[in-house]
Amino acid sequence: MSFYLHEINRIKNTCYSNSKQIETVIRTRNYIISNLDKELNLDMLSDTGFTSKFHLLRLFKKYYGQTPIQYLTDIRIGKSKEYLKKGMSVTETCYSIGFESPSSFSTLFKRRFGRTPSEFQKEQF
Repeated sequence: MSFYLHEINRIKNTCYSNSKQIETVIRTRNYIISNLDKELNLDMLSDTGFTSKFHLLRLFKKYYGQTPIQYLTDIRIGKSKEYLKKGMSVTETCYSIGFESPSSFSTLFKRRFGRTPSEFQKEQF
């Protein structure tokens, strides 16, 4: 066993001692990533993880430092930057990443990056 593998196992056993909790959180994260374009909520995510929504909130925050919905929003906003760089329109980007209205998407994007999606897209070209 290499030094690095030994250290990884040591840290894993120290910080992440409950493997069932880790599996639940990872399963939830993978579900979020594979269903970005769908409407997701905490009840649905807790059902897929076979746990209560309050327990899922605590676990997800413990391991990822944010709630599942915050994580979902971060992933969606990150994807939106990719789509805008590729030349996709703001409206197409909005709907393809799972937002319901271009105005709410633009407001969130501007709050996160300090400029609107259109301004961001113009800077890329």
